Amino acid sequence: MGAEAKLAEMGLTVPEVVPPLAAYQPTARSGNLVFTAGQLPARDGEMIAIGKVGGEVTEEQGYECARQCALNALAAVKAEIGSLDDVKRVVKVVVFVASTPDFTSQPKVANGASELLGEVFGDAGKHARSAVGVSVLPLDVPVEVEITVEV
Repeated sequence: MGAEAKLAEMGLTVPEVVPPLAAYQPTARSGNLVFTAGQLPARDGEMIAIGKVGGEVTEEQGYECARQCALNALAAVKAEIGSLDDVKRVVKVVVFVASTPDFTSQPKVANGASELLGEVFGDAGKHARSAVGVSVLPLDVPVEVEITVEV
């Protein structure tokens, strides 16, 4: 089953690409690699959470934010290549988690993105990953995700 059919089976719709907030483009392609800009947890034009994980945002909410960020990254990839069925594999995922100083479960939050990509692409969704705790992200969102895929 292709990625597009898998998303439909999961009841997920690839959203429209979120317009850039500054001077950058949603994707950059180099050869057979597509890199996304950092994607925020926007859904239907609104951020689904605001604040720091471990503070105003729970770990579970952070996980959901990472999942939405990954879906938004897939939207950017789809806009670049036409169909997610053309993704050969997910190569790298970077997840930034705005968190309180005592919060240390950034990898659990990042699993929201990783698990979505695994569900959509199967073995081709297995990837290298970084989960990084930061003090603040744009618009005070709790999570930002960027992905690199091979096409």
